[in-house]
Amino acid sequence: MSEATAASTARATRSLRRKPLTGAEIATVVITVVVCLMIAFPFLWMVITSFFPPEELFTPQRLLPRIETATIGNYVQLITQSKFLTYTANSLIVSCAAMVVSVVLSSLSGYAFSRYRFRGRRLIMVAIIAVHLFPFVILITPMYAFFSELQLLNTHLGLIIAYVAITLPFASYLMLGFFETIPTSLDEAARVDGCSTVGVLFRVVLPVAWPGIATVGINAFILSWEEYLFAKVLVTDDEMKTVQVGLANFFGEFTTRWDLVMAASVLASVPTIVLFAVAQRRLVSGLAAGGVKE
Repeated sequence: MSEATAASTARATRSLRRKPLTGAEIATVVITVVVCLMIAFPFLWMVITSFFPPEELFTPQRLLPRIETATIGNYVQLITQSKFLTYTANSLIVSCAAMVVSVVLSSLSGYAFSRYRFRGRRLIMVAIIAVHLFPFVILITPMYAFFSELQLLNTHLGLIIAYVAITLPFASYLMLGFFETIPTSLDEAARVDGCSTVGVLFRVVLPVAWPGIATVGINAFILSWEEYLFAKVLVTDDEMKTVQVGLANFFGEFTTRWDLVMAASVLASVPTIVLFAVAQRRLVSGLAAGGVKE
């Protein structure tokens, strides 16, 4: 038997003889499981309730609907007898556009701040961070008056501008931190090869910065998709409402169709869940890299 084989066998034997968990490790596992269940339970209950027929919603509560009474009729009614698809389309248009604009502007500003030293640079950076710290609710009244003058109320463009204003400060700060982790030697090597400043950015730096771009894009999309207050104030036309505002239509003054509310909430959660699941690794690596400055 060779030394390499013997070493691998010894490691395998040691792994099989792993020490039992200590009390602290067991407590950590139990607490982790309990916290995960607490986080997941509301969503699981929402999904389960969406399959309850209306007549069973106010009967003595059960964890699961009876198999013979479980129905997808709530989803069918939601799609065929309401404007839920219209609301969803509006949200997709606004959220995707806000995501693209935020990614483009934050990439340009982050690259400029990380690579160039100019008068007022630090002051502008502090201003960007300060803007992000202010509650954006204070912008609703002036933004409403401004958009009213420009006839941007009840339009996709108005919401896109509002959401870019909300997401851009954090996106710029995050991209700044990420670009500072990319060595400037890449820029210098590209310039030696004849690349212009624009060429360096788009051909060299941005491909390397893809995890940060994905993080900024996902963050901008989720914030735009889940935002309610600006969409409620800036849009009153029922045909232009976003999905979050449209959900409020299912809450009546005297009665609420909880079966439809739960079904709509499940469908409204799908885009963000899918996006996060697909790009989870890039999101985590981008946040980690964006938070480190050399």
